[in-house]
Amino acid sequence: MKIGIYGGTFNPPHLGHMTSARLAMEMLGLDRLLFVPAAIPPHKALPEGSPSPEDRLAMTVIAADSLLLRDKVAVDDLELRREGKSFTVDTLRQFREEYPGDELWFLMGSDMLFSLPDWHLPEEICALAGLAAFARSEGDEPERMEVQAEQLRADYGARVTVLRLPEVVEVSSTRLRAQLAGGEGAEFLPPSVYGYILRMGLYGTHKDLRHLTDAELRACSLSMVYAKRHAHILGVEEEAVRLARRWGADEELARRAGILHDCTKYLELEQQLQICDEYGIVLDDLERISVKLLHSKTGAALARHLYGQPEEICQAIFWHTTGKADMTRLEKIIYLADYMEPNRDFPGVEELRKLCYEDLDAALQMGLEMSIEELRERGVPIHRNTQGALEWLLEHRKG
Repeated sequence: MKIGIYGGTFNPPHLGHMTSARLAMEMLGLDRLLFVPAAIPPHKALPEGSPSPEDRLAMTVIAADSLLLRDKVAVDDLELRREGKSFTVDTLRQFREEYPGDELWFLMGSDMLFSLPDWHLPEEICALAGLAAFARSEGDEPERMEVQAEQLRADYGARVTVLRLPEVVEVSSTRLRAQLAGGEGAEFLPPSVYGYILRMGLYGTHKDLRHLTDAELRACSLSMVYAKRHAHILGVEEEAVRLARRWGADEELARRAGILHDCTKYLELEQQLQICDEYGIVLDDLERISVKLLHSKTGAALARHLYGQPEEICQAIFWHTTGKADMTRLEKIIYLADYMEPNRDFPGVEELRKLCYEDLDAALQMGLEMSIEELRERGVPIHRNTQGALEWLLEHRKG
């Protein structure tokens, strides 16, 4: 197995890191890539005001997840667990012990390739792993790097490959940190990493979470869930806006309800219950054991108390999984957008999508009936509010 090891302070992890990592995986044919955040860099001190190791680790985990390669990409905190300076040779020794028969590649930027002779025990580093250095496509850098690679081969018997990346995201971490403090720089970060920075107030951002722009709110929401959920959340947002436009509802309320509707989707049951207890949310027996039902309640709580959203948005989020009797127009829109957004694929979804733009109540009835039938087929209990929503709608439509 070919394993890539990508170390750094990741302060913060940005699109330059992620683009290089993805391309390196393809060009080297890596089976696995490990990001390794440094605890104490040997050659430079972390800038004053840098996030805690825990925050840098969390950001790196979020950034790695954004690659959507969870079966191949992971983050290892071994340098954060190890005392003292984060010497590369110590890290490679540990990985060599863990992966004795595998082919290791240490990924690095051009600056690291040129400074390698000044590192701690460079000859052992070269013996433990191959070196894969990122080269920009512009200028004479690749040629200079090839000369340095040849010197390392001669001096240390190094196995070196210079990766000429077809695309490069030029990002200076120092400049990026300054930009973030000034309210800029989001375009150089995975949105979910930017959202984490905003939520935690890192790099001098200190945003008022109750007064975020749509883009900032979206980033915060995406930072709270796995990347595999992002397409769904974005799909619900845009579908909700389209439905609001069709049926004369407030498009901005629909957008924000869509953005936040699944923000607590991946919290563990205990965390969900803690939020419910904190905000006095009364639960029935079925809700207390079902994360699928709880996330709508806890998502509504955070929308209200953390992000300061209007009550119409909070209620639409609260009811988007079960529905209820006598739903408002916005509640119907979010329920249906969640059910049939463009990424959904199940028998009958195209018919449901068409009906959503012809008769909102008829579409809601169809959605509720389909949901109840699916739950019955799976042997899953049907929540009383879902049954009540359908019964109320049937009676209302008859009248």
